[in-house]
Amino acid sequence: MKFKYIYIALFSLIIVFYFAPANAQNKTTKKKAPAKTTQNPAAKTTTTTDKKTAAAAPAQDTTKKVPTGSSLSEEIVVTTNYKPVLADAVKIRINPDLSDKTPFKAPLTYITLDKRLERNTDIHQLEAMKMPPEVDSISSNNYARIGVGNYKTTYGEVYVNNGPDQALQLGAYAKHLAQSSTSINKQNEIKDEVGVFARGITDDNAFTGRLTYNRLGTNFYGFDQANPPGAFSPAAQHFNTLSGEGEMTKRFKDTTNALTYALKLDGYIWNDAFHAKENNLVLTGFLNETINQFYAGLGASLDLSTQTDSLYSYNNNILRLNPYLKFQGDNYKIDAGLNLAREFGFSSRVFIFPAAKLELQVIPKYVRVFAEVNGDVNKSSLRDFASINPYIGQDINIINSVDKLDLSIGLKGMLAPGLGFKADVFHNSVKNLPMFANTTFTGINNKFSIIYDGGNSTITGFNGELDFKASDDFDLFGRVEFRNYVLATEAEPWNLPKFKLTAGTVIHITNKLSVNATLLYRGSTYDRTFTVPALPTEPPVQHIVTINGFADLNGGVEYKINGRISIFGQVNNILNTTNQVWLYYPNYGFNIFGGVGLHF
Repeated sequence: MKFKYIYIALFSLIIVFYFAPANAQNKTTKKKAPAKTTQNPAAKTTTTTDKKTAAAAPAQDTTKKVPTGSSLSEEIVVTTNYKPVLADAVKIRINPDLSDKTPFKAPLTYITLDKRLERNTDIHQLEAMKMPPEVDSISSNNYARIGVGNYKTTYGEVYVNNGPDQALQLGAYAKHLAQSSTSINKQNEIKDEVGVFARGITDDNAFTGRLTYNRLGTNFYGFDQANPPGAFSPAAQHFNTLSGEGEMTKRFKDTTNALTYALKLDGYIWNDAFHAKENNLVLTGFLNETINQFYAGLGASLDLSTQTDSLYSYNNNILRLNPYLKFQGDNYKIDAGLNLAREFGFSSRVFIFPAAKLELQVIPKYVRVFAEVNGDVNKSSLRDFASINPYIGQDINIINSVDKLDLSIGLKGMLAPGLGFKADVFHNSVKNLPMFANTTFTGINNKFSIIYDGGNSTITGFNGELDFKASDDFDLFGRVEFRNYVLATEAEPWNLPKFKLTAGTVIHITNKLSVNATLLYRGSTYDRTFTVPALPTEPPVQHIVTINGFADLNGGVEYKINGRISIFGQVNNILNTTNQVWLYYPNYGFNIFGGVGLHF
């Protein structure tokens, strides 16, 4: 009986455990049981950054899967509450970079050197490079020209030297120019010059020497065209000058506290057709010591002259001393000194003049302002007078003029690359100002004498210079001068122009073709003539004559056929004006001549 009840109990339990799970799976749950949640304490303090990160991350399945066959309960894990907010969206505010920054890589080329690598560490001695042979642009050292033209023009010049020796230069030259007019009786002129020169250089000094002979021949062909003489035979005139000079200078060396010196001796012998004579000998030297930016020195000269004519024989000598100090810096230059002069011979006077100059740079590398004050004794020289006016007469009056005080101030520098300028205004006080004037001789009155304005004369004016050198092939230059004279005794500044303009240009069109041109404009001047009074007791009557201003335009051209031969042409007085530099003496008209040049 006991086993019967045990079998019934086991069978009942098997039926309960078998059918209960099957019914649970097929039965639909009406109300879902609340899910058990597990919250993270840190999720309560979630920041905005965490929210942005959570929003940007993809959605994940947070339900915990329960394996099949287990209970119906499931666990869900919630990290935070999802609340999307539009203001939290991140916006890109930077424009995209569209530039191509791809680096350029040049193709590399490798060249192997066929040379053994030396690994020794010794320093090798450098071998001296041989100088390449010099090639001169001129095929030879000597040069000659010869030409002819109208007005019976004959022209010639020749230069010879020993070649490009840097230690010794020897040479000689000769020049000739002759012209003769057919319209005016005896209007002719002959100029001849010959000379030799030498230059030598030693380690410390340089030596130069020169010997020259000049001759000028002409005639007193001038006369009053309004009152021509009945019978007129112009007298002949000529001037001979034999001159020489020698100089020794210390060569420049870039050393501190350098001592420099120079010594020069020159002189000449001069005479004319009327037996006037002048001998001159000048000894000049200077000594200069450099101390940092200071220069201290002494210049001296001894000028000895003898002047002889039919009415006088003078010894006209001047001794000059010039002590000075110079200060020079980057933007300034100061010269301070004295000029001491003593006359001895036919005149005995002593003078002390200032000799100072200041330069100050106002615009670096472009403009400098300068001021100068000085004075000196000007020796009257027969040779100098004849070189200016060859129609001087006999027994020229000899008086040394004195520049009592010369003041000038101006600007100089560069306006642009290649364009240089200089401009200054001046005020000079001169005692015994010399002037050329027509003589008081009766008759033709075609000779000139030297007269002096007695007392102090004042000269004020302006000088301006301009030079434009665009390149080695083009150069343009010009100078203008204005003068105003206030005289002590004379009525006019005889034969001294108040305005003068000179200009010129040199142009190398090609390597073979070159042209040049010059322009001279001289303002009007004054001279005087005299009328003999009826009564011998009355003085001659002076008449002021105006000499009109004129322009003189000249030009030339040269063409090189080859390295040795060239041809040239020169045209003078292109405007064909009847210029008169001196009263009654018209210049030549339109004049043209040309010829050939030769290098040999």
